[in-house]
Amino acid sequence: MESQPHMFEPTFRAPVHTFVNDLTQQSRTIDFSRRLVVMAVVNRTKDSFFDSGATFALDRAVEASLAAADSGADWVDIGGVSFSPGPALSWEEEADRVVQVIQAVRERSDVILSADTFDAKVANAALSAGANVVNDTTGLSDPDLLGVVADHGAHLVITHSLAAPRTVYPRPQYDDVVASVRSFLEVRIERALSEGVAADKILIDPGHDLNKNTLHSLELTRRYAEIANLGFPGLAAVSNKDFIGEAIGVPKFERQSASIAAATMSVLNGARVVRMHNAAESEKAMRFLEVALGWREPVELKHNMGDVNQPADLAPLTNGAQPADAAQRRL
Repeated sequence: MESQPHMFEPTFRAPVHTFVNDLTQQSRTIDFSRRLVVMAVVNRTKDSFFDSGATFALDRAVEASLAAADSGADWVDIGGVSFSPGPALSWEEEADRVVQVIQAVRERSDVILSADTFDAKVANAALSAGANVVNDTTGLSDPDLLGVVADHGAHLVITHSLAAPRTVYPRPQYDDVVASVRSFLEVRIERALSEGVAADKILIDPGHDLNKNTLHSLELTRRYAEIANLGFPGLAAVSNKDFIGEAIGVPKFERQSASIAAATMSVLNGARVVRMHNAAESEKAMRFLEVALGWREPVELKHNMGDVNQPADLAPLTNGAQPADAAQRRL
């Protein structure tokens, strides 16, 4: 009997999504039943939890966005305001930060672009400038947001979080964090559908670490299938987050390997989009998973396909000798 990969495969209401932008009418179509998507992260904020403003300058933000697309990321998420608690930013200033990047990237790439915003006015400006998606991390806190998304025929990421934007939510508690997140998302999905956002334009995100402690985020990772079986492509925004650092006791710049592990675990439990800071390495991991899951063929087949295996490529040494372990590496 042929073995099957051990994974949860959700039944999507609409597995095929076409991402269109208003500016050029270019589109990308993704079949989420056979495709994993890497969403790269670019923040024009001085208080980003990970890079502390490394891409705040316009040229750095544009450069990082294009580099992520060139490295294989399907999607770049551009933010102008951090989720972390802090002073409010006017919608005009937030829009200015985000729109400038979207315009510059859209002139040179058809990569999927999202505006990481909860503000309907910012969303409208971003979509008009060529974004495909609004990524709202506040669970539809702005009542006007759905109308904007529906009017543009854009995509929407609905995320679970509890606090009002940029405010503290101390000591979050849940009887069952996964059940609570699922219920929250169900209500907002139905609201989005009732206000004209099509089923093939909705993605969902359980919001790892957003008003949740490390135990909550680990539970969401283990039980991601219960979120994925809502029937909409799920996003796992796990990259370098505090729950990863606290789980293994490492600072934020040493979390890449564990972040890819968390993303992989989420994918095997039904997630289809992974939001990652290191797009190049994450893209390789997701492409390998697609091959291992049987969704695509290997790029090449050479190993043990002939009479003998060719030796691995070895860098020549100046004295002509081979490393001591060369023979073992050829076995």
